[in-house]
Amino acid sequence: VWDLLAMGPRKAEQRALIARAIGPVWEVNHVWLIVGLVLLFSGFPRAFAALSVALHVPLTLLVLGIVFRGTAFTFRAYDTRGDAVERRWGVLFSGASVVAPLLLGMCVGAVASDAIRMQGHAVVSGFFASWTSPFALSVGVLTLGLFAFLAAVYLTHEAPTPELAEDFRRRALVTGGLLFPLAFAVLLLSREGAPRVWTGLSQTSYALALHVGTAVAAVTAFALLWKRRFRAARVAAATQAGLIVLGWAVSQAPYLVYPGLTLRSAAASPTVQKLLLVALAVGAVTVVPSLVLLFRVFRPQPPGAPPGVSSTPT
Repeated sequence: VWDLLAMGPRKAEQRALIARAIGPVWEVNHVWLIVGLVLLFSGFPRAFAALSVALHVPLTLLVLGIVFRGTAFTFRAYDTRGDAVERRWGVLFSGASVVAPLLLGMCVGAVASDAIRMQGHAVVSGFFASWTSPFALSVGVLTLGLFAFLAAVYLTHEAPTPELAEDFRRRALVTGGLLFPLAFAVLLLSREGAPRVWTGLSQTSYALALHVGTAVAAVTAFALLWKRRFRAARVAAATQAGLIVLGWAVSQAPYLVYPGLTLRSAAASPTVQKLLLVALAVGAVTVVPSLVLLFRVFRPQPPGAPPGVSSTPT
């Protein structure tokens, strides 16, 4: 989003900061995507089958968006600076990066709604109805806005100059303010589009605690941004996003696909579940230290830091 909307006298510097921030760890995102997919089709095969059929179109477009944005990002990085081809790669990168979270959010909206219908093991709701509803579209827009807000908050801390930090601080404040009406619109639309979520977020004992926690995290993020305490603002913004996801999860529980599949009915055999836990434990021992090392070596320099081995390679 911010690559697409880069503007002002520091437009080139804004895009360079974005590329520097995400470039060294770009493929790490795909690690979590693969882990999530493997857990879903191994641990909950019935849910994977239902979702991959009902959401075949948006998931295919999502995969294409992920491929296009990664390819365009790489080609733009090695193209001649400032020419028309580099600008076209930049537009493709930005466009695909906007479409991907929008589609991801629409898929989340479809899963949270009651629009995915099944008869036995067959999906009978079609390929489009579940993810093109007003509720699903609103969740897609909210997801895109939340991603943009998080990116702006994180880039305030990554910025090497106060001027660049101010550029993204303003973007974070504006986008964060827009999240309030967007979240309220999603909540209102859930009354008809996702009754289970509506009930969970408006009529249960934990609803008030979740709303208060999310509001406190959001206000805290705003206050820290206002005071230019960017490192702490990242924690508050991430907490806000996490509580939004938690609210969706607890309001939909115990359903994976409402109203047809619960966690228990979609789960694989106990033997498979135990093997998955063992695989996760073994994988974590290898992957987590590797990721920590990756971030420590290739992370961008914090503002004011002297040059050293942790600077990002060109």
